[in-house]
Amino acid sequence: MIKKAMILAAGFGKRLKPLTLNCPKPLLKIGKKTLLTNTIDFLEHCKINEIVINVHYLGDQILEYIKKKKFNLKINIIEEKDKILDTGGGMLNAIKYLNDNFYCINPDTLWNLDYIKEIQKMESDFLINKKKCLLLVVDKAKSFDKSLKGDFNLKNGLIQREKNEELKYIYTGLQIVNPEIFSNIKDKVFSINKIWNKLIQNEQLHAIESNNNFLHVSNLEVFNKLNIK
Repeated sequence: MIKKAMILAAGFGKRLKPLTLNCPKPLLKIGKKTLLTNTIDFLEHCKINEIVINVHYLGDQILEYIKKKKFNLKINIIEEKDKILDTGGGMLNAIKYLNDNFYCINPDTLWNLDYIKEIQKMESDFLINKKKCLLLVVDKAKSFDKSLKGDFNLKNGLIQREKNEELKYIYTGLQIVNPEIFSNIKDKVFSINKIWNKLIQNEQLHAIESNNNFLHVSNLEVFNKLNIK
């Protein structure tokens, strides 16, 4: 079983201004829960027992929040002090804590228990078939935010992303990663898309389709609507 996960929490939350001028996006609340607590609680339900969280923008607030909340899981905070390392760089920078297969998750999505069976299916597929990277994607028709464009197409479980082609599927913000995909990467600051693109070329980027409605805090308008919902 996979027991470790990384939560990406270093971003600036620019599309949530002015809310994020003094509060990091992961600490914004939908209802009574912050996005970060919702994600940590979800991972605990997934039987994860160790989490890495990377922080940069207003990172001291997240550090203090974790100390006060006293979650049941082991949590390691990695500060990207000098500059933000982007999604790929952030994961690579944390790899010493993630020396085995791990989940990487975005707290912007409103994760709930309906995702548990899909996560179990992902993990089984990933481990049995010894995959390098497996994403959870969703048909953009299921997105609460109808302005979101597709990220990929999906054919026989393989991710595709051809130019001039309508992209039907959105990345939900959850993937399972084998640390080997970071082998031979020299860059410190880079998007995970750099690795995804290589995997796509080699027909090694796989995905499972989610059947859940996709609720994602993408901008201020959507945030306000989700808080009324």
